[in-house]
Amino acid sequence: MIERLKQACDEFPDMRTGKNSVYDLSDVGMSAFSVFFTQSPSFLAHQRDMKLRKGRSNAESLFHLSEIPSDNQIRNLLDPVSPRYVAPVYRQVFLALEQAKVLEKRRSFAKQLLVAIDGTEYFSSKAIHCENCSHRELNNGKTNYFHSVLTPVIVQPGNETVISLEPEFIVPQDGHEKQDCEIQAAKRWVEKWGDFYAKRGVTILGDDLFSRDPFCQALKDKGLHLILVCKPDSHTFLYETVDFLAASGVLASKVVRRWVGRYAEVYTYRYANNLHLNSDPDSLVVGWCEVTVRREDTGEQLYKNAFITDFEVTDTTVEAIVRDGRARWKVENENNNVLKTKGYHIEHNFGHGNQYLASLLLSLNLLAFLFHTVLDLVDEQYRAIRQALGTRRRFFQDLDSLLRYFQFENWDQVLAFMFKGLELDIG
Repeated sequence: MIERLKQACDEFPDMRTGKNSVYDLSDVGMSAFSVFFTQSPSFLAHQRDMKLRKGRSNAESLFHLSEIPSDNQIRNLLDPVSPRYVAPVYRQVFLALEQAKVLEKRRSFAKQLLVAIDGTEYFSSKAIHCENCSHRELNNGKTNYFHSVLTPVIVQPGNETVISLEPEFIVPQDGHEKQDCEIQAAKRWVEKWGDFYAKRGVTILGDDLFSRDPFCQALKDKGLHLILVCKPDSHTFLYETVDFLAASGVLASKVVRRWVGRYAEVYTYRYANNLHLNSDPDSLVVGWCEVTVRREDTGEQLYKNAFITDFEVTDTTVEAIVRDGRARWKVENENNNVLKTKGYHIEHNFGHGNQYLASLLLSLNLLAFLFHTVLDLVDEQYRAIRQALGTRRRFFQDLDSLLRYFQFENWDQVLAFMFKGLELDIG
């Protein structure tokens, strides 16, 4: 994976003029990535010291660097580089996981891969801004500048691991309202990557922002399936139809009782097919399903939500469709929250610049998260070490110490050293 990223960095455009070209742009990109991958702000400083002491550093052997630039040089040289230059790496990782049959184990209803989409902010300031910043006017009259990104991930019900796909950056031209911004970015993502993922059987999951006719039609035009949250206040025509069917006694329903240890939960499903998404007779025709979960002993409502889908909803399929629809929360819980709180610190200002720096650094951080995820999926030694050390933070603290004091020739040596030191065994 690191070699593939190195190849992408080799394509970075060099905007320098004259003789100011001490550092190769590939070294600059990989230097920034190494900090995110090791989750060590001091990694490059440690490697400069190691180079002086030992004549060779882990930055060279593990990240294929020839020279190590300073932090300021990294920020200045990467500012003109668009994140689109590293986008192919996501596709390469996806294809490698597909070839290794890893993705087959993550398929859900109708043998589909579930891709959840959601937007998140990764920079906010009242002073620092660039040409790619969005902005909002605050009640106190000041302006808040920020960057947002759409982060699609492969999810699976009951699985805490998500697999990152190509992000789509939200730009000022997308508007000022959250709905407009995220939908416009999502449409671009579907236009760029929809054909590729549709061929592999993908269902798009999303919140109520995305359950509008134009976006749903864009998904269908690409051959993508959909299971999207659908709220009554934003879909009044559809819910009028549902209420009419319920009053007529023809709205289908199903009740399932599940014992959860100390009490039982009662799942009440209601569903219908062939409903127009809005009052336009040419609007998309969808299936609709709703679930209400209550405690059997107290009657307390634990959960309620509803979804639209292009799958046929029946007594046989409604539970699986609702289960998959609920998995969309994993884009927030297992992706965005992890990126904000588990060492990736995506809301931290690593460098803003005047052009693309903030978005490129975010892309490299997302790739670090993806690479860690892939290691956890396919490398038994890495997985055993992570489990033995317990927390993500402890693993990266140990890794930081090892790479500071010992020089390794490759990542196999690093993992073997940790594996042996912990006296682990793969049964």
